[in-house]
Amino acid sequence: MKTIYLAAGCFWGAQHFLRQLPGVSATRVGYANGRTEHPSYEQVKHGHSGHAETVEVVYDETPLPTAELLDCYFLTIDPTSVNRQGEDEGVQYRTGIYYTDESMLPLLRAELDKLEFRIGQKSAIELKPLEHFFPAEDYHQDYLIKNPNGYCHIPRDLIDKVRNLKQK
Repeated sequence: MKTIYLAAGCFWGAQHFLRQLPGVSATRVGYANGRTEHPSYEQVKHGHSGHAETVEVVYDETPLPTAELLDCYFLTIDPTSVNRQGEDEGVQYRTGIYYTDESMLPLLRAELDKLEFRIGQKSAIELKPLEHFFPAEDYHQDYLIKNPNGYCHIPRDLIDKVRNLKQK
């Protein structure tokens, strides 16, 4: 099993999308790489803590190689947008790939380079070691399961498409 931390704007939709991928065994939303310890949602949502809303993804590389996981992640974001995804704007909604295993860096860099070649410009996606991750409050975990009509910047048809893949 591997673990990676992906910031994709609002973590509600990102978690809901990522948990549908075949090979993902667990997801958890939280706050990564900010200036304060144990921030609250109120601090993060107002941009006071410098954290990114992030999804911790635990996955099995056999059915879901890291490169494929990142390809799916890239489908859910505007990789050139700085501190904004969908209707959400602020440093807390930046995009990022955060890792704890240094041996993953060459692959992560290569996948980001491929994306940048494909889009013809440098992306706004941070690629950095995970400095820290603080789990979000319980009501944020699996938010779109608890609130099926809740806000999500990721198109529902993309989530449905991935869900159908997992069920096959």
